[in-house]
Amino acid sequence: MSLSLCQFRKLRYNLNIMKCRQCGETLRRVHRTFFERINYMAVYECRKCDREEIVPRPFRYHFGPTCRCPVCGTYRVSKLKKPDRIDRWHSGFLNLLERMVSGGQMYHCRWCRLQFFDRRPLSPKAGQRTAAARAPDSETQEAAGSAQ
Repeated sequence: MSLSLCQFRKLRYNLNIMKCRQCGETLRRVHRTFFERINYMAVYECRKCDREEIVPRPFRYHFGPTCRCPVCGTYRVSKLKKPDRIDRWHSGFLNLLERMVSGGQMYHCRWCRLQFFDRRPLSPKAGQRTAAARAPDSETQEAAGSAQ
């Protein structure tokens, strides 16, 4: 019985196959140098177009000019005025440092449903996407108002 479970687990391991963003071919994992081991969790290479794709370590999300989610790395986060009692908090040494430096500025990740502290401002690209998504709604309302 345990042998059949072990074979099933091996099959499940192979289901998460990464694909190249450029050509769609499957990626293969390549060896990392010493410095790449510090910065990246994995390095993949496309067999067809020789493009490398990297998977950064989570501590790398704390560097850079704009705010990012410390778990998934997305830029689409929003500011919080007060803590949410339902969603979980990000804990750890880096979050404690961010809390002391930021002066208590809280953010919320929409995808992870995670609350965290950060010293950096929101990404302007994420704000443009949401503003662009709202703009057609206001135009349709103005057009409907003028048609009446």
